[in-house]
Amino acid sequence: MIKNVINYFAIPLAIGAVLYIALSTNASLDMSRYSTEGLELDYTVSRDLALNSNETKLSNSLNAQDHFFPFLGKSYIGFKEALAFKESRGDYFTVNTLGYLGKYQFGKETLKMIGIYNPNQFLYNPQLQEKAFLANAERNKWILRKDIKRFTGKSIHGVLVTESGILAAAHLGGPGNVKKFLRSYGANNFSDAYGASVKYYMKKFSGYDTSSIIPDKRAKATL
Repeated sequence: MIKNVINYFAIPLAIGAVLYIALSTNASLDMSRYSTEGLELDYTVSRDLALNSNETKLSNSLNAQDHFFPFLGKSYIGFKEALAFKESRGDYFTVNTLGYLGKYQFGKETLKMIGIYNPNQFLYNPQLQEKAFLANAERNKWILRKDIKRFTGKSIHGVLVTESGILAAAHLGGPGNVKKFLRSYGANNFSDAYGASVKYYMKKFSGYDTSSIIPDKRAKATL
């Protein structure tokens, strides 16, 4: 009986002692040592990290500049990644409403020209998609080699013509439509079903270094 009474009082006393020690320690702690006063704190977190991607979706009106991506500059990699973001937001496995496939939104007929006859295999093979982009750019550069030489550095309807702009526009509308635009000095400006035009692509993707793309009439994408 006496043992139970002792236990009854001992537990509250122990809890009280712990609380007293904690409070007295905190009271004597010099919090000024942990102050952030005078420090320059200017940290930002990207929207993608701050929001739960499973619960939020991108609005159609959201500008690409609201996102943060590794800076790739004006290199070839910067060129193809910028173009891929415009085409599909960089998604290898997407198919748009017109049936264009993958990260760079290839049409089935274009794939056949660079040696790819199985669209389903293409869609689920990122390595093949990267090779297809390069092969198509090489082929377009060969087709447009004379126009690149003739028009690079000139201004058409306020757009400075560059090699990368020409190749991006060819990716959008094919080399034939780029020739029409250049040789008509902008009068013939092809637009796709979503309203993107040769002129727009030529301006948006101007000034990248695409010198590493070698013109190749028979370029193919093979693993």
